[in-house]
Amino acid sequence: MGWKRSPRVMRSAIAVFAALSANSLSFVSFTHPFQLQPAFAQDTDEKTNIRVYEIASPAVVSIETDDATGSGSIISPDGLVLTNAHVVEGASVVTVILADSRRFQGDVIGYGDRGADLAMVKLRAASNLPTIRFAPPSSVKVGQRTFAIGNPFGRFQGTFTTGIVSRIDREKGLIQTDAAINPGNSGGPLLNSQGELIGVNTAIYTRNDGGNIGIGFAIATEQVQPFIVAVREGRASTNSQRRQSPVNANGASQTITLNGTPIQGSLTQGDNVLSSDDTFFDIYSFAGKAGQSVDIAMTSTQVDAYLLLVGPDGEEIAQDDDSGGGSNARIVATLPEDGMYAIVANTYESQETGSYQLQARAVGNGGNASAGGATLLREEGILGPGASVLPADGSLYQEYPFSGRAGQSITLALESPDFDTYLLLLAPDGRKIAENDDISDNDSNSLLNVTLPATGQYRVIVNSYDSSGRGRYLLTVR
Repeated sequence: MGWKRSPRVMRSAIAVFAALSANSLSFVSFTHPFQLQPAFAQDTDEKTNIRVYEIASPAVVSIETDDATGSGSIISPDGLVLTNAHVVEGASVVTVILADSRRFQGDVIGYGDRGADLAMVKLRAASNLPTIRFAPPSSVKVGQRTFAIGNPFGRFQGTFTTGIVSRIDREKGLIQTDAAINPGNSGGPLLNSQGELIGVNTAIYTRNDGGNIGIGFAIATEQVQPFIVAVREGRASTNSQRRQSPVNANGASQTITLNGTPIQGSLTQGDNVLSSDDTFFDIYSFAGKAGQSVDIAMTSTQVDAYLLLVGPDGEEIAQDDDSGGGSNARIVATLPEDGMYAIVANTYESQETGSYQLQARAVGNGGNASAGGATLLREEGILGPGASVLPADGSLYQEYPFSGRAGQSITLALESPDFDTYLLLLAPDGRKIAENDDISDNDSNSLLNVTLPATGQYRVIVNSYDSSGRGRYLLTVR
């Protein structure tokens, strides 16, 4: 394999996103040659950033399991670490790396109740550790500055990003922020300008092309404090209560057809009940093909819609709460194999009843057979206006997701008649799997042959070798 130029050869896939998580520069536009206030404000902002980081970062940790990486906050000198349930679920013991690079083994000792995405880890043989301070209750206001510290993509521990509180959902106990939050930041702290914890980073809202787009969510401390009390009093559940799919397609009450007439359904007291959170659900099944892209939408004016998509083997493929806009749910996914899939029409809150509409559509070009096997992804595009920009070198990129299975062998090809391509593949946990610049010394297209290490949602990064790259491209994943 002929790498073109060594400075770019080892570009980490994660660097594409780490640059997006870096602090934003404040560009000052002077309306008068002697108007110095903006420069003074910028200096004040920088001092605040530095102070917050110095106060909080020693107590922010990275968490590693066999299947995931995430972040956490030390909340007691003897080693209680607050994080997300989805970071540690399935593991009883995790590895925790402190800001000073010390490594501890930690036991998962508690999970949030009713599906709350919270968990607690207790470090072994720990003492005199730095801790995160908590902000006063109900002190968070829309418009105030926010700061996030974490380990995006499991590769950049201690990354610091800034933003504001964009919205507060008091009903769900969530703080929305535009501070850059990426995979690996999960479980880390969202802070105020005093370096105090105001929330636990838990999720991002993303478009179909993935990535951080300035809409992140943190669990507010008003929801976190009762969980901490339960852990300290020994009342917290030792099993994750996050929403799990209760069925497979065999349990469906109705088989539906993709692109068929929308289903008019209703959730009532007589329906199936999820034992973890007392929510009602209906089940529908449909026949899917490997590589087929589906768009599933659940809309309602009476309930807060929640969707789950389950594969032929009973494994969850995706779940969603509000991606359909408002309280509607939407899942867009690429199916990993041929077979019968289950759609679970559910609600966010327990005991919610009411009518809903469910529609499932096949979209895009997925599922086309070829000599190289099923096409998981086929995208024609243009690197140009509207593409994302990598600040590190000014090169443009686009991102595409697809669903893959552990042990699946795939081929990724990126071709362009207009620019020198660069191709990267990220695992479901954000780690780089592979990258390629040139197929050969005489071919500037990119090619990867990979065996997927895990089941989940993968991300393909279509990039150019340098900042001059513009033009048409074709991406295929088979």
